Amino acid sequence: MEFEVLKQSHLKRNIFIIVGIVLIISAIVLNFTRAKYRVTESIPLVNGTINYSLADLNIVAITVDGEPSDTIPEGNYELTEESYCTVNGEKDNTISLNYDSSTQTLQVIPFTTKGTKCYLDFTKKASAGETILANVTVNEETPDFSQVATTDEAMYAAEDNLGTSYYFRGAVTNNYVKFAGYYWRIIRINGDGSIRIIYDGTSTHANGESSTDRRIQTSKYNDGMNQTYYVGYTYTKAQRPSTQNGGTASTIKEVLDDWYTTNITNLSLDDRVINTAGFCNDRNMANGYSWSIQPASNIRYAPYERVYTTQSPTLKCSRTNDTYTTKIGLITADEVIFAGGIGNNSSYYLYTGNHFWTISPAYATSDRTARVFYVDSSGDISNTLVNSTFGVRPVLNLSADITFSSGNGTISNPYIVN
Repeated sequence: MEFEVLKQSHLKRNIFIIVGIVLIISAIVLNFTRAKYRVTESIPLVNGTINYSLADLNIVAITVDGEPSDTIPEGNYELTEESYCTVNGEKDNTISLNYDSSTQTLQVIPFTTKGTKCYLDFTKKASAGETILANVTVNEETPDFSQVATTDEAMYAAEDNLGTSYYFRGAVTNNYVKFAGYYWRIIRINGDGSIRIIYDGTSTHANGESSTDRRIQTSKYNDGMNQTYYVGYTYTKAQRPSTQNGGTASTIKEVLDDWYTTNITNLSLDDRVINTAGFCNDRNMANGYSWSIQPASNIRYAPYERVYTTQSPTLKCSRTNDTYTTKIGLITADEVIFAGGIGNNSSYYLYTGNHFWTISPAYATSDRTARVFYVDSSGDISNTLVNSTFGVRPVLNLSADITFSSGNGTISNPYIVN
């Protein structure tokens, strides 16, 4: 009887052991099976990140601009069509490789098979300036600046203080760009490769469309107007402005600086905008005129001569003290002429159907009233007293290092800043 009890005890123990082993094996098999379909996770890869499942992934080779590399490159690089993955030694065209250079994140989609091997080939992304030039014709001749530009004249080249600049002229339709949640029109590629853009609203607007959305607000250029120095973007009372960032800020400069802080700096986009291209508040005198705090007769500034007398605009700023190394400013009267805005012109890309300011001084009268250029509601370049209230259209210079994540510059597919 005792012997039988002992046998039953051993039997129960063996049953428990066998059941336990079966459960463990089942759990291992189940876990291994589920691993192939588990939600993608992320691990650091060199200086970047790779999304992966628990199945094995092997980066077999990395090439950068045709050269072998041990790491994923930093900076504005993208995967080429030469990149691919293999499964069980065979190329799998159903696997998609996506790479985000801003976060250095690689995605392998779908990723369901253990032993997947990937071959990555990177190339430097085209800069924004290179992308723009690849999508447009650059004319070799110089246009007639005494004539309005009512058709799409594409781009022309001219020298600025930094090198060769390429500017849009006329009724162009491929200079739209989206940045910081707003739409802009590209004025030109500066000589250093940076991109000068002018505010165009919270939505895209076709050439010839009249809209108050194409300005951030209205403002006076300066509250004061009865002194010649009020043409300055900044000024020092009782003397001709002599320092590019010194003295009292004009009314419009304060408006622009506040907008920049709210819409660019506070959104952590400041690193995409440069200050080295500058904004030219040209306070040189026209030929035959001398500056005075209280002139005996009207005095004209150099932009007045270029706009009305010679029709010979320039992208150069001849006085260092007139170049403002700020990150936000206004378009110059010369840039308006380059774009085609002389005489009534509702066709070219700067037309808004409303008055808006430029940064260029025009003249001062013998009773000391100061006047600055603006673009009027017909699209023509004109001038008025600085205490008039007109539209404000910010101008920025985007870094030469930026790239576009998508777009071709058209109204339906604007360039998107990466």
